[in-house]
Amino acid sequence: MMREPTFDRRLLFKAVGALSASAALAPALAGPAAAATRPDIGVSVFPFPLSAVRLQAGPFLDNMNRQLAYFRFVDADRLLHTFRLNAGLASSAQPCGGWESPTTELRGHSTGHLLSGLAQAYANTGDTAYKTKGDYLVNALAACQAASPGRGFHTGYLSAFPENFFDRLESGQSVWAPYYTLHKIMAGLLDQYLLAGNQQALDVLLRKAAWTKARTDPLSVSQMQQALRTEFGGMPEVLTNLYQVTGDANHLTTAQRFDHAQILDPLAANQDRLSGFHANTQIPKILGAIREYHATGTTRYRDIAVNFWRIVLDHHSYVIGGNSNGEYFQTPDAIASQLSDNTCEVCNTYNMLKLTRQLFFTNPVAEYMDYYERALFNQILGEQDPNSSHGFVTYYTPLRAGGIKTYANDYDDFTCDHGTGMESQTKFADSVYFSNGETLYVNLFIASVLTWPGRGITVRQDTTFPTSSSTKLTISGSGHIALKIRIPKWTSGAVVKVNGAAQGTATPGTYFTIDRTWASGDVVDVSLPASLTFPRANDDAGVGAVKYGAIVLAGQYGSTNLSALPTLQPGTLAQDPANPLRFTGTASTGAVTLLPFYATHHQRYTVYWRMGSTPPAGTSYEAEAGTLGGQAAVRSSSGASGGALVGYVGGGSANYLQFNGVNATAGAHPVTLFYASGEARSLTVSVNGGAAVSVATPGTGGWDTVGSVQVTLNLAAGANTIRIGNPSGWAPDVDRIVVG
Repeated sequence: MMREPTFDRRLLFKAVGALSASAALAPALAGPAAAATRPDIGVSVFPFPLSAVRLQAGPFLDNMNRQLAYFRFVDADRLLHTFRLNAGLASSAQPCGGWESPTTELRGHSTGHLLSGLAQAYANTGDTAYKTKGDYLVNALAACQAASPGRGFHTGYLSAFPENFFDRLESGQSVWAPYYTLHKIMAGLLDQYLLAGNQQALDVLLRKAAWTKARTDPLSVSQMQQALRTEFGGMPEVLTNLYQVTGDANHLTTAQRFDHAQILDPLAANQDRLSGFHANTQIPKILGAIREYHATGTTRYRDIAVNFWRIVLDHHSYVIGGNSNGEYFQTPDAIASQLSDNTCEVCNTYNMLKLTRQLFFTNPVAEYMDYYERALFNQILGEQDPNSSHGFVTYYTPLRAGGIKTYANDYDDFTCDHGTGMESQTKFADSVYFSNGETLYVNLFIASVLTWPGRGITVRQDTTFPTSSSTKLTISGSGHIALKIRIPKWTSGAVVKVNGAAQGTATPGTYFTIDRTWASGDVVDVSLPASLTFPRANDDAGVGAVKYGAIVLAGQYGSTNLSALPTLQPGTLAQDPANPLRFTGTASTGAVTLLPFYATHHQRYTVYWRMGSTPPAGTSYEAEAGTLGGQAAVRSSSGASGGALVGYVGGGSANYLQFNGVNATAGAHPVTLFYASGEARSLTVSVNGGAAVSVATPGTGGWDTVGSVQVTLNLAAGANTIRIGNPSGWAPDVDRIVVG
C-alpha cells in the first residue's frame, strides 16, 4: 500500500500495500447469485464454485479455521463506525485503530476486505453465521449511502471519509489513496452478491459505480492520467468484473479510464521499467488488464499481463515467491543486495496469485500453477501466526539474516495486509481444482473433497503434502473424466498409478493426463519424489536458499540475531528420518536446523545463505570430452574441480554428454549436477537408456560460475550410464556429477 503523503506511516504502523476481493466471476466464483451475463473471452479453464470444494484436515484448514474464528469475533459496528459518522448517522461503537482510525485517510478499506472474506467463508462452509454478518454490513452500508446526500455528497457516494478527498486528488493536492479504498468496498459488495446471493449488495454497488462514472467522466485524459499517479487499487478490475456480471458497457468504459499508460505502455512493449515504482500499486493495474482482455478480447491487455508476470517472476521475485523491498520494485535481478526486514509485502503475493489464476484460465500451463504452489505454500500459508486463535497475519516477510515475523492484532493493526489476509485464508479451496467440460485439473496437493456440480461425481484427495511427497485421489460416482494432474517442475521420477497400475512417464513441468471412464472406487496414487536444491540469487551466485521439493527451508536461530548471512555447507545437510522436512547441517555459525519457512514462527531465521563449497557426500564423476555426442563442444573455462567444463550446443538426441561406469547400489540415489550458465536453462537426465526427466538449471550469475541442482535417480546395481542432454534447445555446460 503506497505510503500516505502527509506522514511516514512506518513510524506509526508497519507499512504496506493491498488490493481487492473478487478474482474470477461466474461461473468462476458463482454462488447463489445469477450467472454472469457475459462469458469471458479467451478462457478455456474454469474454477469450481467455493461451495464445491471442502478442505480436509491439514495446515490450510487449520489456518482457515483461525480466520473463521476472527470473523465470528469481530464487531461489525466498530468497522461501520466511521462510515456512519461520515454519513451523519449516529454511532456509539468504539473506533478502530491502525489504518481504520477516524483520522486515517485510508479508513474504510478493511470493511471491504471483511465483506469479501465473509462471502468466501459462507460460500465455502455453508455456515449462515457468515452470511448473517455480511448481510448486516451490507444493510448498514446501504443506509450510509442513502444518507450521504444529506451531508452534501453526490448520489451513490459511499465511504468512511468525505467526498472532498476526491477534490484534493483531482486538483493535485496531497491525499492518501481514495480510489484504493473505494475499490475494496466495491469488490466486497460484488463478492457479497456473487458468493452470498445478496441482491442489496449489487444495488449499492451499482449506485457506487454510477457515482464513479459521474466523477471521472468530466476529467480530460491528461487530468485522469495525473490522478492515476495516486494509488487506486483494482478499480479497473472490479468495474470490468461488474461489466461481465451486468452487461452494462458503462462499467467497461469507466474501467478503461483507469488504464494507467505510464505503466501499461512499457509492459505492452515487454519493457521492464518497474524499478522505483511502488510494487503493490502496479499489480492491481495488471489484474485490471487481464480482466479487460477477458471482457474485450483485446490482445494488448493479455500481452501486458503476460509480460508483467514474466518480468516479475524472473527479475523481481525472491525464492518464496514474493517481491519488493520496502514496498518498491528494485533494480531488476537485485535479490541478494535487497534482503531486509521489509521484503515481500504479503499483499503483493496475494495479488500475484490472483493474476496467476487469471493467466492460467487463459493459458493452462503447469508453470503458472508451479508458481502458485511456490507462493501459496512458502509465503501465504506462513503469513498467519499459528499461536493466534484469530489468525493474525504478517505485513512484510523479512528475508534478512536474523529476520523474524511480526503479526497483526484484533483492532489496532488494520493494515492492507490484515485485509488481504482475511481473504487469502478463506479461499484456499478456490484453486485446488479447475475444469473444462469433462476435463479435471488437479493443480494443488491439498487435502480436500471436490463435489462436481451436476455430475454426481466426487473426488477425494488424501495427502499430507508436503510432509509426504505423494497424494491419493479417490473417485466416487462414475463417468468420463480427462484427469489432468500437475507434475511439478521440482520433481523427478514421478509415478502415477491407477488402481495400482503405473500409467506411463510423467514429465516434470506438465500435466499428466488420464482420459477414461471412471468407476466408483477407482484410486489414483501419485508419487512426487522431492530432493534438495539450492537456487541462487540472481545478482550473486554465492548466495542461495535451500529447497526440498517445493518447500523453502529456513535456518532456525531462536533468539539469536544475525548481522550477516551465515555460510552453509550444503554437503553436510542430513534429513531427519522421522521428519522429511527437517534437516540438520553445518554453517559458519555452527550446527543448524532447517525447517519449512512456512512453519517458522516466533524465532529468528535465515532463508538465504552464503553457500560453502563442501561437496555433497558421494562419488564424483568428472565430465570427459570423449563422452560428448553430436555437436557438443568443450569450453575453455575451468570447472569447480579445475578441469574443463564440458558443454554441448543445439538440441536433439544426437547431442549429449554421457557419464559411463557410474557405480551404485540398486535403488534411488540423490545425484547432484554441477553446471555453468549465465542464464536459466534446463537439461534432461536419463539412466541406462530409460526415460529422460527434465531438470531446471537456474542462472548462476556468470558463465564461469558453477551452480548445482539435485535430482533423484533410480540406479541399477553395478555400473550405470547417465546421459545428459536437452532435445529442445541449449543446455548448460556441465562440470561433474556427484552420486550419493
